[in-house]
Amino acid sequence: MERREKVEVPIFTEVDRDSFVRDIYPERRPAVLRGVHLGPCVEKWTVEYLGQRGGDKEVKVHVSTVPQMDFLRKNFVYRTLPFNEFVKRASEEKHSNFFLCEDESYYLRSLGEDVRKEPADLSKQFPDLAEDFQIPHFFEPDQFFSSVFRISSCGLQLWTHYDVMDNLLAQVTGRKRVVLFSPQDALHLYLSGDKSEVLDIDSPDLKEFPEFVKAQRYECVLEPGDLLFIPALWFHNTLALQFGVGVNVFWRHLPAQSYDKKDPYGNKDPLAAARALQALERALHTLDELPADYRDFYGRRMIQRIQKRTYLFNPSDTSTE
Repeated sequence: MERREKVEVPIFTEVDRDSFVRDIYPERRPAVLRGVHLGPCVEKWTVEYLGQRGGDKEVKVHVSTVPQMDFLRKNFVYRTLPFNEFVKRASEEKHSNFFLCEDESYYLRSLGEDVRKEPADLSKQFPDLAEDFQIPHFFEPDQFFSSVFRISSCGLQLWTHYDVMDNLLAQVTGRKRVVLFSPQDALHLYLSGDKSEVLDIDSPDLKEFPEFVKAQRYECVLEPGDLLFIPALWFHNTLALQFGVGVNVFWRHLPAQSYDKKDPYGNKDPLAAARALQALERALHTLDELPADYRDFYGRRMIQRIQKRTYLFNPSDTSTE
């Protein structure tokens, strides 16, 4: 089966809160928002400025000998650096000081002060830099969950995954390619938890992942100052085309009680979904009491009932446009 043609993520200009809420948000599809005011960060956040304002605060970063980072197989190590030294190294192609090799790749995903309890908040972890960044007011203040500072070396590619909250990815400096896949294509992405096992999305091993070609690919290139709206459950994979700095702003679009209060990263399944998956596991263990042909028969009936009750689209219909 041939790979499906990619779809360009639409670009919207002159977007304000009213037009976002009225025209973009209800569609539940990715959208690039161009021209939204993010504050002076777009002009100010040079390597030198970041180092000066961020100072020598220690940060925990990912370091890898290869630019394609793989969370499932952990092809990276965690190291601690002063923030100004990290920014300097991440902006370099070759390093005079390094951990693994002279062309190693770096990635920072900021964390809360208490990483086990507190979500990341740019205004708390980097208050001097937060003054330059204006969070778009496209949601209610009490829905805010986290603002995650992200800095990556040129060429760094992050694994495909989904989040359970809506988010806006603000690409402050540098250019970044983002590839997205619909939640309806989850079965073609070979999931392990919230991550896809298909690391190389551009040249996938189709012997190992033959269903991957059925997934519809959505793609965009973010320019400095762009925002990308990523609805909850949409899978995304990022590739830094240049050294770049971004901020992810996550918010709770479901009622607050729907989420796990002990989740500082915002990537645990909603509580009702977690309970349903646990119930499914119990049901499958119950089916193990039956002979194989009975398990097959009742398993198919269970799948059919789940599809009828939950699918937004007919599972046999591949055109979910």
